[in-house]
Amino acid sequence: MKKESVGIVETKYFKIAKDLKLESGKTLSDVTIAYETYGNLNKEKNNAILVCHALSGDAHAAGWHKGDEKPGWWEILIGPGKALDSEKYFIISSNVLGGCKGSTGPSSINPFSSKINKENEETNENKYGLDFPLVTIKDMVNAQKKLIDSFKIKKLLAVIGGSMGGMQVLQWMVSYPKMVKKAIPIATTAHSSPQQIAFNEVGRQAITSDYNWKDGKYYLSEPPENGLAVARMVAHITYLSNESMYEKFGRDLKDKEELSYDFTMDFQVESYLHYQGESFVKRFDANSYLYISKAIDYFDLSSNGSLIEGFKDVKSKVQIIAIESDWLYPPDQSKNILTALNANNVEVSYNELKSSYGHDAFLLEGGQLNYIVSSFLSDTVVKDLMYQSITTITKDTKIEDAAKKMLKEHVTHLPVIGEDHKLIGIVTAWDLSKSIATKCNDLNEIMTKNVKTCTSNEPIEKIASKMKKYDISCLPVIDENSKLKGIITTDQISHLLTK
Repeated sequence: MKKESVGIVETKYFKIAKDLKLESGKTLSDVTIAYETYGNLNKEKNNAILVCHALSGDAHAAGWHKGDEKPGWWEILIGPGKALDSEKYFIISSNVLGGCKGSTGPSSINPFSSKINKENEETNENKYGLDFPLVTIKDMVNAQKKLIDSFKIKKLLAVIGGSMGGMQVLQWMVSYPKMVKKAIPIATTAHSSPQQIAFNEVGRQAITSDYNWKDGKYYLSEPPENGLAVARMVAHITYLSNESMYEKFGRDLKDKEELSYDFTMDFQVESYLHYQGESFVKRFDANSYLYISKAIDYFDLSSNGSLIEGFKDVKSKVQIIAIESDWLYPPDQSKNILTALNANNVEVSYNELKSSYGHDAFLLEGGQLNYIVSSFLSDTVVKDLMYQSITTITKDTKIEDAAKKMLKEHVTHLPVIGEDHKLIGIVTAWDLSKSIATKCNDLNEIMTKNVKTCTSNEPIEKIASKMKKYDISCLPVIDENSKLKGIITTDQISHLLTK
């Protein structure tokens, strides 16, 4: 299938109705979350995938905003024919709490500021600044959960993200274990290391040492551009590998043939870093950088010093992706996650991107990423999608009661169970209609006893073939002892089948 873009998109805004309680014990009011969606949510609401961004990312993960020269930051992965196929899945990408691209953060208006005037004009005093409370990765995920709830989505098909986005994926697995079917943490860690904290602190010091920072009260004056630019330069070095820097720059000089013997820029790599810093300050808020980098430092999913214990409630099927040349979040940290999940008998697989790009490879290696992610998402079995909370009847149920139950629960199939929850038959809406036409009052006479079934580990392609062969739209899911474990319908699987 041809790989295409999702086209022109717009950022939307969701307002959280109630106060958001933070991990620190403080609360935030009037919280807004900026988000974008790609594709359509199906009737069963089981094709939703949440995309989580890294420190400097935003909700604009794919497609084009009108007038933009660049597409969203994960255009290589999202769109028709790509791993996150917008013709199969409903993809949601949101800006994190504490960000500066539409979600509530330190540059937002503080609703409780005493400086808000009648005209609600923006002043330096009515923005949060450092009055904004510290937030954590868990707080960001809790805010995302409110957004997901607004779509009435009970389970996410997958959550995916790289770097800090991967931290959010892991936090989703821990905070909402029953809500995430599949999880794809990329180039990330389960807790920030001393070296990672150290790099973040250098960046924060660069910002707070800038004369224009003014304790975070710079919104109507010159922002601390020099400090933020240096913070970005330092961080960007960690996103590249030594090999990639040699390949890209070597020791080549910038627009000169010999060394200048002064403190102007001599090397191309210097010019590149300055460009990265200067372009970054045009799109990012310095205070948001402070808050988000601190949230990364605080991140630690260990419980009582044990990552195994921290992951004890994880239910998701997990695909870990590391990058062989990543020295910011090296493969060993991903392997620690793998070990802890294996210790908890979580279904988990591990892959490394073969790349010299370093940490940034998760934004660049489209070929490898699309292959790994699409394979993982398409490797779907019945238990990934089946309904486990199902309405049943017994052989002694009256036909009238069965009809009422079917109407009340908005279902068209009612499994009939016997002792020990074993499946003994199934009644359909068609069967009930037939009973009325024939004036039959005995459930035993109208129910189907030779029921076509499946097991929880069967691939959906096999299930689809069985449904098509027997012209049925529903299959009860049973175990080896014929006990009913769930039910799966054509509506649940149609969006995942190749068109």
